Amino acid sequence: MSVQALRSGLLTTLQDAGRPGHAALGIGRAGAADGPAWRLANALVGNTGGEAALEITLQGPTLCFERAARIALTGAPIDASVGERPLPPWTAVDLPAGSVLRLRGMRQGCRSYLAVRGGFAVPAVLGSRSVDLHARLGPLGGRALVAGDVLPLDETGGIEAIDQLRIRRWGVDPQPWFDFALGPLALLPGSHADRLDAASRERLHRQPFRLAASSNRTGARLEGEALALAAPLELVSEAVLPGTVQLPPSGQPIALLAEAPVTGGYPRIGQVAAVDLPTLAQRRPGDAVQFVSITLDEALERQNARERDLQRLVQRVLDRGESER
Repeated sequence: MSVQALRSGLLTTLQDAGRPGHAALGIGRAGAADGPAWRLANALVGNTGGEAALEITLQGPTLCFERAARIALTGAPIDASVGERPLPPWTAVDLPAGSVLRLRGMRQGCRSYLAVRGGFAVPAVLGSRSVDLHARLGPLGGRALVAGDVLPLDETGGIEAIDQLRIRRWGVDPQPWFDFALGPLALLPGSHADRLDAASRERLHRQPFRLAASSNRTGARLEGEALALAAPLELVSEAVLPGTVQLPPSGQPIALLAEAPVTGGYPRIGQVAAVDLPTLAQRRPGDAVQFVSITLDEALERQNARERDLQRLVQRVLDRGESER
């Protein structure tokens, strides 16, 4: 049994936790840009094995489900419907066989996640079912979904046959997991932060940048008053990772995202705290991006606290879902 793409949407890819551990081969991690949203979508449908979900960017696909399936949508609020019935986000929905799910635009944010109970039965590449568009790795030949694609569903995740759509009466509050207010993002100093001139060091944390339309899963390109180095700097390529903020000759910073390369040669002026990377990944073209300084200890404390909260919530969702089977 499978899901057929009748329409592809703007950019829809399969993503899981990614493929860490291959940087020595020049292969980045990839994976879901908003990890908490991906994990909660899976929890809502009862998945516990890190199953791949569809990451949907700005405009969603239209999908036909061959068999009855349990789905959940998290991340950016997206206009979703089956027939004339609108579907709520952040809760589980059971679809009858033959349902056509239409996913349209997002009212806010950039990326939504569609999880299906049991996950998509696509082959793993280097231990992951994530598509890496930059490296052309993963299912579907490392490309985005196109109309006519057929995604097989894991047979173990099927639900009983039903003749009408069913929406679960409870869900997850998105407020702690989605930044509706477009708040500032925590930034640690990069190894070349002190090479900025005095005005640029102040400007990096004072001015609101705007996310450029040329941004993608590799990097968030920021537009604002240009930053400059105090003196020219020649570098060899060194290690970078998601969250690294680089400064190219244009003076417009680039914050690397999920498909970050493993090395880069531009000055590294900052590092977005890991806890705020999902928030950055949800900014859409034109959104404000402003940075606030944070220490390493503060960043680790925030990251650890969020992980504890997320693990507790995932377990509560799984337990409640299991009790209702």
